[in-house]
Amino acid sequence: MNSEFQQEQQRVDSVMQTIANQIRNLEEETSRRRDEVVNIRRHFWDEVKVNTDTFDDYLETVIGLRQEAQNLSVTQSTHRHASKRLSTLQRMQEIPYFGRIDLIEEGLSTQEQIFIGISSLTDESGDNFLIYDWRAPISSVYYDYQPGPIQYKTPGGIVRGDLKKKWQYLIRGGVLQSMFDTSLTIGDEILQQVLGKGSDKHMHNIVATIQQEQNQIIRHDSGKLLVVHGAAGSGKTSAALQRIAYLLYKYRDTLKADQIILFSPNSLFNSYVSNVLPELGEENMQQVTFQDYLNQRLSKDFKVENPFEQLEYILTAEHSSLYKARVKGIQFKASVTFFEAIDAYRQSLEQSGMLFKDIVFRGMSIVSGEKIASRFYNTDTSLRFHNRLEKLKDWLIQQINAAEKGELHKQWVQEEIELLSNEEYEKARIHLAKKRGFKKEEIADYEVEPEALAKLIVRQKFKPIRNRVQAYHFVDIKGIYKNLFANPLQIKQFIAEEVPAKWEEICRATIEQLEKGRLSYEDATPYLLIKELIQGFQANRAIKQILVDEAQDYSPFQFEFLKRLFPSARVTVLGDFNQAIFAHASQSIDFQTLSGIYGEDETEVINMTRSYRSTKPIIEFTRRLVPNGANIIPFEREGEKPVLTQVSSHPELHSCIAFKVEALRKLQYNSIAIICKSAEESERAYEALSDIENIKLLKSGSFEYEQGVVIIPSYLSKGIEFDAVIIYDASEEIYGDESLRRVFYTACTRAMHYLQLYSIGEPSEFMEKALTEGFIDA
Repeated sequence: MNSEFQQEQQRVDSVMQTIANQIRNLEEETSRRRDEVVNIRRHFWDEVKVNTDTFDDYLETVIGLRQEAQNLSVTQSTHRHASKRLSTLQRMQEIPYFGRIDLIEEGLSTQEQIFIGISSLTDESGDNFLIYDWRAPISSVYYDYQPGPIQYKTPGGIVRGDLKKKWQYLIRGGVLQSMFDTSLTIGDEILQQVLGKGSDKHMHNIVATIQQEQNQIIRHDSGKLLVVHGAAGSGKTSAALQRIAYLLYKYRDTLKADQIILFSPNSLFNSYVSNVLPELGEENMQQVTFQDYLNQRLSKDFKVENPFEQLEYILTAEHSSLYKARVKGIQFKASVTFFEAIDAYRQSLEQSGMLFKDIVFRGMSIVSGEKIASRFYNTDTSLRFHNRLEKLKDWLIQQINAAEKGELHKQWVQEEIELLSNEEYEKARIHLAKKRGFKKEEIADYEVEPEALAKLIVRQKFKPIRNRVQAYHFVDIKGIYKNLFANPLQIKQFIAEEVPAKWEEICRATIEQLEKGRLSYEDATPYLLIKELIQGFQANRAIKQILVDEAQDYSPFQFEFLKRLFPSARVTVLGDFNQAIFAHASQSIDFQTLSGIYGEDETEVINMTRSYRSTKPIIEFTRRLVPNGANIIPFEREGEKPVLTQVSSHPELHSCIAFKVEALRKLQYNSIAIICKSAEESERAYEALSDIENIKLLKSGSFEYEQGVVIIPSYLSKGIEFDAVIIYDASEEIYGDESLRRVFYTACTRAMHYLQLYSIGEPSEFMEKALTEGFIDA
């Protein structure tokens, strides 16, 4: 074995030398290309003869400009590709490769050794592969098969063969530390080492430890919708990020990073996962939250509630008189039924109910809303709805043009002319001269015609009105949406099922919020839908792939909306029903509705039941917190049992937490999270624990995940993992309601290595099963 180990180290040395040589060559090339780009930019206009005297001269100038621009573009592109490759090779200096398969392809007699790393590498001739990219078709054998018959897909068809051996390597900085001959998909030895490490402020790539079920997600490439349902810590997010890297590799000629969107749960999560794709030599895709999109579309007209504010209300306002009605409203407005009701309501507007704003100029009405409505319902009624609106818009522009002419000789116009500064007057004069066709050298002789100047001023004053009409701002969307709730009985026209309980209260509360200029989170997407259905959907066909993480936080209504918003995109959704903590999910905690969005033929569901994040004792505890926890399979990684400590008061609680944090720090835990139920509880905890050195409070507005000791609300911790977790107060008083079971489960499953729970008084009954069966030390 020692001789074999030496031979393997010699191969590593040879590969490292090849990488070093290629890095040296690329450093020279990137430096040369950079100088070329700078030089072209500096002398761009020296190479172009600008002459516009005749059409031929003008054409020659345009051609010259185009050629220089093309030269610059090609050089910049070459420099960019060389820089990207250089960056990848520099990362390969740390870990050149991590796996090897020995196989014999069908029809051949010789055994071939295939080494696998984060990127391909050839020898100096460029003909022989020293390392294959983990995304290459042949590399799938490494993740999917044990020794024996194998097959894998290539662009040229299916290749079959016989896998003889599979090796794993642990190489760091060019030094072979260990190697394993394994018949497992991925040997537990390396996975144990990876999972046993401390957490980091960023998620990292998992290409060396991808499991077979994760590889199925990464390389899935059929249908419109892939649904990944995975237990907490199953690696679904990691697999999805490697999936993006795989798609960018496979479709590198037709798919770019800016054609992919990741909808993530919050800004902290964006920061946490931002490192994965750059580690793999790929650009980051667009990362947004659904709230970012809502704010972009609606924040000019409303103060839009965000999902965490809604959830904070649900977690803290249970004694409010409006609480039950609000919860019922959230659930109904999140449903497909309400989506269909909005669609039916829009169709009813073809006959009646459209509301329009007055078109006003200088305090005077040009066209009243009533007149616009009359025109809409009495003219062009045979046309389709959007065509009628388009015709109405054209008619309004005519009315504005007529009103504009009527303003030309009014006193205010003369006053505006007299108030023009010399600079403004000169700008107007030059603009009018150019409009009249004066050449550059003739402009100085142009004298302003009073009538032309008056027209210019009036047109500029009317421009904002004309722009608003062009953008359909004359449609009173707010009034139309409000009218849906004005008569509680009206909803019966648009739904086939029973009116939800407390509907009258829901209607009153909705109208009250709208009149205050506020839009509740449950109303934001429905409001945007009615707006889009009236004005025309602002669909984005450039986006080719969408990933939705923490998909259980999205309502069926929002998924229907996303389908219409991105009609050309394939969609990957990742979720865990056990972490469905938002109010809309309390009655519907599966993805059954999703299969209806694209159809069963276009939908595939992959279930991931093995959990890798936490130690086996932590998973044995957390899987007893939820009804279907028996389906969760723990990875065999030993550790300490979770600990439950009962205290009698807040002062005692804070003293215990401070002592525990100090002890955990001595154990070299890099990240320690004190997880509270709500932001309100987090604020109180932070104030009481502020003496703990460098303790930080993370809020919904925090943009970067930081290591160290943090206090964080349960819902912001989703998708993030910590070395040690302290549940601030796991008492029956705090976690007593059944609706909080999944919130509690989510908080506990953030722990990788150590879980401590405190309880002021009686502990939550959610832990009863774990206590009875001895899976928690109390």
